[in-house]
Amino acid sequence: MPKLDKLTINGFKSIKKLTDFELRDINILIGSNGAGKSNFVEFFRMLKEMMRGNLKDFTIRNGGADDFLFNGPSVTSQIHSELFFGDNGYRFILEPTAKETFIFKTEERYYRLGQWWVMGNGHTESRLPEEKDAAGIWSQHGVSYHVYNAINSWQIYHFHDTSHTAAARRSEIVDDYDVLRSNGSNIAPYLLYLREERNDVYQRIVDNVRLTAPFFDDFLLKPRKNGEKTEKVKLDWKQKGSDYPMQPYHFSDGTLRFICLATLLSMPVKPSVIILDEPELGLHPFAISVLAGLIQSASERSQLIISTQSTTLLNHFVPDNTVVVERKGGNESVFTRLENSKLQEWLEDYTLGELLEKNVIDGGPAYV
Repeated sequence: MPKLDKLTINGFKSIKKLTDFELRDINILIGSNGAGKSNFVEFFRMLKEMMRGNLKDFTIRNGGADDFLFNGPSVTSQIHSELFFGDNGYRFILEPTAKETFIFKTEERYYRLGQWWVMGNGHTESRLPEEKDAAGIWSQHGVSYHVYNAINSWQIYHFHDTSHTAAARRSEIVDDYDVLRSNGSNIAPYLLYLREERNDVYQRIVDNVRLTAPFFDDFLLKPRKNGEKTEKVKLDWKQKGSDYPMQPYHFSDGTLRFICLATLLSMPVKPSVIILDEPELGLHPFAISVLAGLIQSASERSQLIISTQSTTLLNHFVPDNTVVVERKGGNESVFTRLENSKLQEWLEDYTLGELLEKNVIDGGPAYV
């Protein structure tokens, strides 16, 4: 699947105008609380729901259409977006209705020959899902098929919930291993699959967990039947020097998050675009350093968009990887990509995080 080359987002939440913004293999979004990083991630969540035919429900669940418009409907009358990836593109304009949902003023897809095809207007759900199986002019599948599958392949991950009742700590059916779910709920069956089918990948994950949790020895992934139901497995494990089986709730929050992150970034088959929301939460600085290495490795096969407040994580990347997000006059989120050439002399004496904290680069100091 192609990576995302550039995108335009106008009128979405705090993003008043972001035009032809170029994406690299690694994109580290850093900024203070409320700067707009989460709104950028939220835009991709909306895209995913559109591909599932759930725009209306998603809009209602998140406060209604008015809450999605920059400074409300009295200031912003529509959301406009364009995305380009490989030979294809997709653009749409959403307008609010009296019921605080959205309709498409227009929805279009693009092919590299330079032509936009209009899919319609006045509809309430994206037409890509229904058009994706229509035959194309030059191939079995048309442009809608490739546009839909590219966007639908992008995955957003957030491993924030690590409470004792978190999905990642609970049992899951052993057959749920096709792809790691966005909240890590199927982490145990996915690791079991890797252990049996891609043991080399499984061992790399175990080794990385041992680096950040020296007491950890290995996972104990034993499928169990619950009555006549399908076999389930949970994230049991053992400590070094002990055969006593430890339960998933014995993992600290930070260790559980790191296990999910290490698994995600080591997957043999990865989404073309991975969006990670604050992966540093609860991690020790050394674990963040290991995480940075995993991100670098994963970027060889996937494009990563990472929202963070951690200068510790930022210090492992170059300015070209970094996008500073600031909230400026009129509650507008401004996205500025740093440039290696302009900061080279400074970086001889300071880390990138230190330059942000010292306000050499706009956007600091409001970081952890």
